[in-house]
Amino acid sequence: MRTPSAPTEEPAARELASRIAAGDRRALARAITLVESTRPEDRAPAEALMAALPRSSIESLRIGIAGAPGVGKSTLIETLGLHAIGQGHRLAVLAVDPSSPVSGGSILGDKTRMAELSRAPAAFIRPSPAAGRLGGVARRTAEAVRLCEAAGHGRIIVETVGLGQSETAISGLVDLVLLLVPPGGGDELQGIKRGIMETADILVVTKADGAMLEQAGRTAAEYQHALRLIRPQPGWAPVARTCSALTGAGIAELWAEIERFQEALGPAAMAARRSEQAVQQLSAEIEEELKAALGRAGLGDRLAALQREVAAGRLTPRAAARAIVAELVKPAAEP
Repeated sequence: MRTPSAPTEEPAARELASRIAAGDRRALARAITLVESTRPEDRAPAEALMAALPRSSIESLRIGIAGAPGVGKSTLIETLGLHAIGQGHRLAVLAVDPSSPVSGGSILGDKTRMAELSRAPAAFIRPSPAAGRLGGVARRTAEAVRLCEAAGHGRIIVETVGLGQSETAISGLVDLVLLLVPPGGGDELQGIKRGIMETADILVVTKADGAMLEQAGRTAAEYQHALRLIRPQPGWAPVARTCSALTGAGIAELWAEIERFQEALGPAAMAARRSEQAVQQLSAEIEEELKAALGRAGLGDRLAALQREVAAGRLTPRAAARAIVAELVKPAAEP
């Protein structure tokens, strides 16, 4: 059942949504802050805003960029983003930064690393903390993508936290995934597991310049061979390419591959993929809501007791899960 919004919230949501649609950057930043907020009092206004958001009329493309730390994601995003702007696109970059397991804080330094792109009027860069969420993306990244599209940004880049093998969640948020790898071969090739490889639509060997140029070419050839072992999706076979964000070599060709992907899949396949992703996001939201409901139902102590039983080996995780869910739904089942 949808949580009703207070009378004052819906007009405020419509006004904020209108400002976003008009391209107001401050309104867009404020809206993303609102939907990312974990404060209970921000929940209803955030839901009212997303409900009031007009459907975007632009044909957008959502691009995920994954890769291990040090592979050059931020540098490539800046160079590729400036090229996209030069092609007449408005670009939004949603960069997810890792959060400290100790303090919970994040550096959120992507604007510093993309200084030139951040100054471009047609670009919007928003760093967000992962906040302990697994999979390389933040909990509200999907809603942030929608907000950016409503603001007229036709090209959305989502940069994952940079954990490599665990970044498969990105495929549930974007239209295509660029997997960035450094020049190398052998052990490096073995280090890329099938899970993350299967999410890649375009594999990009970075730092293809200077003394690394020849090695980058060999690495791309090795990856191209490996990609042939992965079943392609209808309309597209994954490819491996090289580029240098430092010299700009291969950037135009990489962007051409991105556009070729969009043309190859077509609007119908793209829409079908997004519909499937929305259903997957529903499952994730249900899981999050159930966790929140445990706290609202006052079952924190009961959950803690079950966790102690599981830790001591006196109860299996499955049995404990059934017990806590039974406690949660019991009030609704009783007359």
